[in-house]
Amino acid sequence: MSADMDAFQGVLKSSKNILCVAGAGLSAASGIPTFRGAGGLWRKHNATSLATPKAFKANPSLVWQFYHYRRESALKAEPNAAHRALAQFSLASIRQNLAPDSTFTLITQNVDGLSAVCLEEVLKQHPDEPQPAQPYILEMHGRIFDVKCTKCEHVEFSKASPICDALGGTEKLIDRQTADSDISVADLPRCANCGSLTRPGVVWFGERPFHMPSIDKLVEKSDLCLVVGTSSTVYPAAGYAAEVQSLGGKVAVFNLDRSDGDEDSDFLFLGPCEETLPRALGL
Repeated sequence: MSADMDAFQGVLKSSKNILCVAGAGLSAASGIPTFRGAGGLWRKHNATSLATPKAFKANPSLVWQFYHYRRESALKAEPNAAHRALAQFSLASIRQNLAPDSTFTLITQNVDGLSAVCLEEVLKQHPDEPQPAQPYILEMHGRIFDVKCTKCEHVEFSKASPICDALGGTEKLIDRQTADSDISVADLPRCANCGSLTRPGVVWFGERPFHMPSIDKLVEKSDLCLVVGTSSTVYPAAGYAAEVQSLGGKVAVFNLDRSDGDEDSDFLFLGPCEETLPRALGL
């Protein structure tokens, strides 16, 4: 395991199929809570326990308040330097000088949409960029602004703030430490197609992530995996780096702190990824 930037850039330059697996730490500098470790509470609840079908069935009001809070946080957030570095590296015209004739895809576990927003901004600055043979980004856990019907499964992308009148202002309860609001199911977000109750259109624990066939193919051919801002505890994403390594590829981890399994990486760069990643990628 090495922290040698020059050695990493040598590997980067010779790599042909590069993958990045990103987690919540990528967006931490943008003000998006990670909801893990010491910061894992939302109001008085374990935040990860609310991201399940069981929790939604038991208390859709509470779960919608949690996701309304997350939606409002994402609406206020701006991409940081790590998002920008990955967005720039996604473009073949920029990457050509750093990793000639290579492919690159970002697989993100984040649902905040900041990577997609940043990529769109970068592409506008490079209107002649050719369309890549594979996706720029795969959002494997979905998007916070997708709203999915619990009955007809209609999905709609909406950045409405609030998503419904009854949720307006509930995001401020965390600051006042007041009791959770008990919102009637009838007043929660409804489907524009059939009028039924909707749910956040993200992947919850126990549900199958999106884009799995495409991701599996990318992992199989990858010769360099960048692990950015993730504790590597949520599967299947947590296993991608080890799979790349088992097939002969290299792994570089960019995290604020040590995490399980990073001692097996080829490169480990500790510190804020908005600082370490742009430097490592030469951007």
